[in-house]
Amino acid sequence: MLRRLVPRQPLRLFQWQAACTWGASVQRRTWASTIPRPLGPWGAVGNSPPVCRRSSSTPAGGPEVAMTQERYPVKRLPFSMPSEADLAAFERIIPGRVVTDTEVLAASNVDWLRTVRGCSRVLLRPRTSEEVAHILRYCHERNLAVNPQGGNTGMVGGSVPVFDEIILSTALMNQVISFHSVSGTLVCQAGCILEELSQYVEARGFIMPLDLGAKGSCHIGGNVATNAGGLRFLRYGSLHGTVLGLEVVLADGTVLNCLSTLRKDNTGYDLKQLFIGSEGTLGVITAVSIQCPPKPQAVNVAFLGCPGFAEVLQTFSTCKGLLGEILSAYEFMDAECMWLVRHHLHLTSPVQESPFYVLIETSGSRAEHDAEKLNDFLEQALRSGLVTDGTVATDQMKLKALWALRERISEALSRDGYVYKYDLSLPTDTLYDLVTDLRARLGSQAKRVVGYGHLGDGNLHLNVTSEDFSRSLLDALEPYVYEWTAGQRGSVSAEHGLGFKKKDALHYSKPPAALRLMQQLKALLDPKGILNPYKTLPAQA
Repeated sequence: MLRRLVPRQPLRLFQWQAACTWGASVQRRTWASTIPRPLGPWGAVGNSPPVCRRSSSTPAGGPEVAMTQERYPVKRLPFSMPSEADLAAFERIIPGRVVTDTEVLAASNVDWLRTVRGCSRVLLRPRTSEEVAHILRYCHERNLAVNPQGGNTGMVGGSVPVFDEIILSTALMNQVISFHSVSGTLVCQAGCILEELSQYVEARGFIMPLDLGAKGSCHIGGNVATNAGGLRFLRYGSLHGTVLGLEVVLADGTVLNCLSTLRKDNTGYDLKQLFIGSEGTLGVITAVSIQCPPKPQAVNVAFLGCPGFAEVLQTFSTCKGLLGEILSAYEFMDAECMWLVRHHLHLTSPVQESPFYVLIETSGSRAEHDAEKLNDFLEQALRSGLVTDGTVATDQMKLKALWALRERISEALSRDGYVYKYDLSLPTDTLYDLVTDLRARLGSQAKRVVGYGHLGDGNLHLNVTSEDFSRSLLDALEPYVYEWTAGQRGSVSAEHGLGFKKKDALHYSKPPAALRLMQQLKALLDPKGILNPYKTLPAQA
């Protein structure tokens, strides 16, 4: 039997910090005295972007993030600009929760990757769907653009304003509404943090059907709005299957209550599916009903070194055949990823250096049964040369330490320079070819080209770093990456969504008829286009 190894050195665990932290220490000023006046008359409609204060977006000790409207060719649509009368109206709707403090707004205007920045001067923090409805009804009447925002952990610029859109935060909508201990059905508000929901249901013998590296900050409403995939997709599938119902507020303030807890409901169109993955462009999700699976009684994680990507693929095939129903995750990362987490985060690899690494998780109900199956698999993988080294963990501390090597890659990349991120679905046999191709294509233009992701789902996270943003490097990447992906009949977004950065690449994955139908749905549900403008759909739509 394969001897179980433990990490040679303890790994430091990372507590994900929110990109936008709300604390009592933040001083909130009154709206009347802090919102700067634009150069034109209040409430005027115009095509010129509002004047923004650059200094307000620069955190202490950090470089300034370029304005989105300056870095990208985007023009402000003719929305109204918030006036003092508008702020007074919002204050009546949500007293004391109209935020215009420049420090708070600085964090909310910038994505956590620090690649895009808007210049919103108003952040609203409702607690209930009724308050959201009042806000949207007012914004619809006034033609005020709205940017829904959850934990602000998105990868494609979908959660922050492009110009001066009003930020509608779900941070205070963080209550569990109900939990059914027999069916495992959880109903909660959209602003509940994923990790806190996980702790809540685990205390009751269940788990959330999704798990993300950003779980300490991301909101369940944002997860649903972006159709987040994550680390449990292989076992439990997408949110299109696990979400049972939604409560959504439409652009005109209409509350669409489809918050069903039924597993089966075959009456009419399944409207909730429209909003899963719509990225806040069709409506604001205010509550979620989701099916939680039972908590596994036995969890094992194996971290293995592989000599090549062909062996990574063969290991996956062997893994599926021998582990079967207990296989819950199969992740891979290349040697460059390991270098990043070791160099920038000072994590330690528990196995010898390898060209590729694989993390395998099993989840089942009997520890002895699962351990026997895992050991049989590992023996065969080692004997056949698919795996050159490995370690297995069963206790919680070591499980987290091994997962940290995979989950913290994105953080390590952000410390390596400016990051160009691509989240692609590709056939598994050609999944890594694009990484090799780009290394040859870009040469010294790029600081680093790395590949990792959810091999079990055919999902590649392709990342390219440079010292600073480079237009020439971006031009070398796009549309080449999208054309390459389309040539493999893949998808330009596997789980991150399109947001602001990828919206114009939609046609590489969807036919013209599908684009026209999406445009028609947007026009039907949001005729004024106030919900998360400049996102998801191509500019011409």
